[in-house]
Amino acid sequence: MERQELPNGKTALVLGILSLVTCICYGVIGLPLGIIAVVLGNKATKEFNENPENYNSVGNASTGKIMGIIGIIINTIFILTIVWILYKIGWDAIQDPALMEQRVDEIFGQ
Repeated sequence: MERQELPNGKTALVLGILSLVTCICYGVIGLPLGIIAVVLGNKATKEFNENPENYNSVGNASTGKIMGIIGIIINTIFILTIVWILYKIGWDAIQDPALMEQRVDEIFGQ
């Protein structure tokens, strides 16, 4: 029997890459993509481990899973940073440029 490509291996890889690329979108896009990449990578790795003689390799799935994990971490850090900045500046300062400048000067000690 001819060896075939691992199902969801390339999909996990593409989603892992996209989770890293889209981490600058406030974590809204990258975080779900990273989670899906990890889930699909785990599923593909499990399928490979059950029948390794049927598939070429598990490289794409493993790489996608790792990139998804890194994407989740980076997106979570980015979201937490945005929340911290909004907490420090305050909601009222977002609509008042003078108050925002004052709060930013207080934060950075200028």
